[in-house]
Amino acid sequence: MSPGALVAVILLAPLAAVAGCQLVRSPRFAEYLNLVAAVLVFAAVLWLLPVALRGPYILLRGYIIVDGLGAWVLLSSSAVYLLASMYAVGYMRARNEPQRLHRFYALLAGFALTILLGPLMNNIGVYWIAIEFTTLVSTFLVGFEKTREGVEAAWKYIVIVSAGISLALLGIVFYYWNASLHLGPTFNLTWETLRTVAPQLNPTMALAAFLLVFIGFGTKVGLAPMHTWLPDAHSEGPAPVSAMLSGALLNTAMIGIVRFIQVTDAVRLGMLPRTVVVAIGALSLAIAALFITRQTDVKRLMAYSSVEHMGVMTLGFGFGGPLGVAGALYHMLNHSLNKSLMFFGSGDAMHAFHTKRISRIHHVLIAMPVAGALWLAGAVAITGAPPFGLFLSELTIMRAGFAGPNAWAVYVMLVLLVVIFVGFLNHFRAMYFGASAQAAAATTRWSPTRSERIWCVLPMWLALVPILVMGLWWPSAFSHYFDVIAAQLGRGLG
Repeated sequence: MSPGALVAVILLAPLAAVAGCQLVRSPRFAEYLNLVAAVLVFAAVLWLLPVALRGPYILLRGYIIVDGLGAWVLLSSSAVYLLASMYAVGYMRARNEPQRLHRFYALLAGFALTILLGPLMNNIGVYWIAIEFTTLVSTFLVGFEKTREGVEAAWKYIVIVSAGISLALLGIVFYYWNASLHLGPTFNLTWETLRTVAPQLNPTMALAAFLLVFIGFGTKVGLAPMHTWLPDAHSEGPAPVSAMLSGALLNTAMIGIVRFIQVTDAVRLGMLPRTVVVAIGALSLAIAALFITRQTDVKRLMAYSSVEHMGVMTLGFGFGGPLGVAGALYHMLNHSLNKSLMFFGSGDAMHAFHTKRISRIHHVLIAMPVAGALWLAGAVAITGAPPFGLFLSELTIMRAGFAGPNAWAVYVMLVLLVVIFVGFLNHFRAMYFGASAQAAAATTRWSPTRSERIWCVLPMWLALVPILVMGLWWPSAFSHYFDVIAAQLGRGLG
């Protein structure tokens, strides 16, 4: 299939699911229609990966770009969409609210559509609009359970993120104004246009523009200190939504930062912009370490883990070079799978114990033997311990840091990762072994049907197995893919 046909499948499948869920309004039809859309999207993205490597392809009169970087982000996001759609079948059935399910799946498919749009946008202004659409749609999912905390989290989410995105828009305007001094008052503001004119831009204005877009899109990514919306939004939405927010949405905003780093490199401002990126990545790790060690809410624990891993990814892209890019992209895919697994496990635990309080969750393996074992394995993996994929990606990022001028950040990263490892697994020690087995049995009140149990456990297996395989084996095809992307991101520098 041509790149255009594959892009059409990727975008039209979730759009058709939105329309179908709203028209038919049957809970069973909605859940299966959304699942079919997720399967089609994932299959089309897998087909698109080798095609994109031969690009970039410019489609739809310059508004859509298909390249290696965008396709990799689509892979991570579509994998989470598929896993979340599978898990949602069992999770939402257990909530026993059939009259609202068609709305949930329409919103979930719409959210997936907005996430998939971002990496494909070639016009920078339209990319900003796509990011804003993700906020508008996901706000309804954050507050879907209609609790007081959920509604408050939704309002906090839309206000803080919209304020940050407004700064990004101001930065884009600065870029346009700066480029217009050389290209004339009207031109098509694409990534390639901006990168090509970058050496002619006014350095001071270009630096100010980069800082604005970095802060703006960094708010959406959840980087500290702009992260304050993330713990509330990720902890109050349904578990499948939390997985989408953490494993897919954040990547869509991260790709904008990466493309702007490429533009700023071409301006030749020295190491200052990358040092700022590295410093914010290290700060995000520090904030995550502080809150992870003191956390009392299991879903907020997962949310602060997202702040940590976005910081790690930012460090990789900030260090740059083939190793930094490879480590960050490998980390992106592993984190997307791993964090989906972690939110699925937290959803099962909340069903089993009817609480999000870590202190009230005991002997998880008694309440949910299979899901509990998978959740525990995921907890070890998410801390970056071997033999899982995040260990390899973090090690690669550290190697990239030692090869560059910001090696100090590697030592900070190493210390904070050790702190997070101890703090995070200490919470799991308490939940798995902290109280008597009799107390755990007395507080467990979830008896899922066989169907619900299968739908909840299967996506956890499908997330864990690739994480383990990618920790034991780094495919050579991935290395080639990352080398091509790193070359494209470094194009024009010298």
